Amino acid sequence: MPRLREIPRAEVTDDYVLGLYNMLFGERDPVAQPGTAPGTAGNWWTVFAQVPDAFKHITEGFGFYRSPDRKLDPKLRELGQIRAGYAVGSQFVFSQHCKAMRFEGYSEEQVKAIPDWQVADCFSDVERAVLAYTDCLVLDRGRVPDGIFAALKKHLGEVEILELTYITCTYMMHAVMSRALKLEFDDVPERIVEIPAPDGATADVMGMVDERKDADA
Repeated sequence: MPRLREIPRAEVTDDYVLGLYNMLFGERDPVAQPGTAPGTAGNWWTVFAQVPDAFKHITEGFGFYRSPDRKLDPKLRELGQIRAGYAVGSQFVFSQHCKAMRFEGYSEEQVKAIPDWQVADCFSDVERAVLAYTDCLVLDRGRVPDGIFAALKKHLGEVEILELTYITCTYMMHAVMSRALKLEFDDVPERIVEIPAPDGATADVMGMVDERKDADA
């Protein structure tokens, strides 16, 4: 379950939100009958519907990156989006953009190589530069070495780089929020937890440590 409340159709009063509910869910109440055509639960939409102007702001961003006014090649845009999802650890963003990569014409080999792109030989020089830049944006929080930026500028103009930076950082935000609120495929248990030792094992280990200290003394 998401960490925040979902908004059922009956409580939607904003026309923009209702329009997207209709487009995505038809006549269904997406809280009582969840599910979208791509196979997600749809709770990303129903949780964001709590704040209609935020809902509008964030969904209009989808129109921004799909606009014909963009100078950035959609294939390169997708590399930034999917690698941002993977680097943040968002199953939702990564999974959705595997499909988007295929739609933009990437091969199955390239989709599967996103986790270990650094040692893959299926990406072009410009694609590798975009992936390296994305890792700097997401994993190093914008700390980009001059060499990586120079490699990017060999292939992309300033407007393309600005668009890539904005869209990639936006998808880093999507990924972070999805994990924080446990939305869609990011509604998973915390993986980093203590694994209990067998009964008595902790006492045995501590006893061995104490014996070693005595011996060293």
